[in-house]
Amino acid sequence: MREPHAQVSLREAHGARLRRWAWTAAGALMVLLGIIGAMLPVMPTTIFLILALACFSRASPRLEHWLLHHPRFGPPLRQWREHRAVSRRGKAMACLGMAIGFVAMCLGHPPWWVIAMVGAMELAVLFYLLRRPEGPAAGGAESARQEDNRRQ
Repeated sequence: MREPHAQVSLREAHGARLRRWAWTAAGALMVLLGIIGAMLPVMPTTIFLILALACFSRASPRLEHWLLHHPRFGPPLRQWREHRAVSRRGKAMACLGMAIGFVAMCLGHPPWWVIAMVGAMELAVLFYLLRRPEGPAAGGAESARQEDNRRQ
């Protein structure tokens, strides 16, 4: 017969394994939605990849590393993680995508309350997005160059 302590530790290990599996599955789903978003102009990409990164950071260092070092998606994800920043191009593309999606939705003649609700959510997202910095503060060689230019 097993000791009660051994049973608890087996349950904890099984629970940890299930949580890791669930986080990995959620991260994979977010990557899939991000890939779909990269192909469709009205669906976001980066937010799903940020969510995937958060999931993988709880479950799989290997998949987290893969996302952070991906040739296309890695730089904006690292910029977000390190500085909570969104590039100017990323902001422009997000605004354009939301505008196209909003117009497309309105062309479908939804009820007025749907238009109001989606419009309010998009305005809140835009307000948040446009307040994010566009990148890390100038440092090192760049600040020295700027200082030299000011002196001249």
